[in-house]
Amino acid sequence: MSVIPETVDAVQEALVAQRYVADRHLAVAIHLALQMGRPLFLEGEAGVGKTEVAKVLASMLDEELIRLQCYEGLDVAHALYEWDYARQMLAIRLLESGGDHAEVTDIMSREFLVARPLLRAIELAAQGRRPVLLIDELDRADEEFEAYLLELLSDFQVTIPEVETVKAVVPPVVVITSNRTREIHDALKRRCIYHWIDYPDFDREMAILRQKAPEVDEELAAQLSSAMTVLRNMDLFKPPGVAETLDWAGALRILGVHELDADAVDETLGVVLKYQEDVERVRAAGIDELWS
Repeated sequence: MSVIPETVDAVQEALVAQRYVADRHLAVAIHLALQMGRPLFLEGEAGVGKTEVAKVLASMLDEELIRLQCYEGLDVAHALYEWDYARQMLAIRLLESGGDHAEVTDIMSREFLVARPLLRAIELAAQGRRPVLLIDELDRADEEFEAYLLELLSDFQVTIPEVETVKAVVPPVVVITSNRTREIHDALKRRCIYHWIDYPDFDREMAILRQKAPEVDEELAAQLSSAMTVLRNMDLFKPPGVAETLDWAGALRILGVHELDADAVDETLGVVLKYQEDVERVRAAGIDELWS
């Protein structure tokens, strides 16, 4: 059975123990979502740590992480359940061949069902567990799927017409993320605890580097944090996130760089920026301006 932290301070301590640097507002949102049994809806730019929250919660609660990666065209069958047609056909052939096949009874029973993320989460919650269901990048899915998800999150139950209705005893821990490429319907947001995860400020980025990349020298960590602040304030097509900060630190470590200079930055811009237009814009602005 999951042990849920009982206070905001306990949530923050548990997050720190998992090496996740969260501000007070995020800790409050997580605490309320856990205590109220409501989904946690996280919005923010790509790479700011939204998905990581779900991973950390699963580890923190010692529960299974069940991930549903959303994409355009995702339908309910791929998210909920599908029949194992190959096994059903084999069972039918066994029955038709005669002989003693007592183990083959009803091909429309649960054993011939393949549980996808949504059903898997509800089935575990029906056993009294609180798995962490990550519905990642919901903004990539179609509105039809979003409408079904709204119904599911209202009662946390799934009806399989040929089998049974599976209802959660306690709600699973649901984390929904969105990069805001489109707006999510208000009706779904109203069922959630909402939090916007912004790019970290200088101090929090330093703290993240200490937690995730403790081998980075203090001076280099300060230079990286300063450079990231400047980059995110530039008019870039895709500003870098925390993931890019950590990648950059790792790349510099591999190259044996302990202090930023123009050559090191120029050679590693492709680790941080993913569009040639952004690379050219930074070079035109002056690489030395990033940390001076």
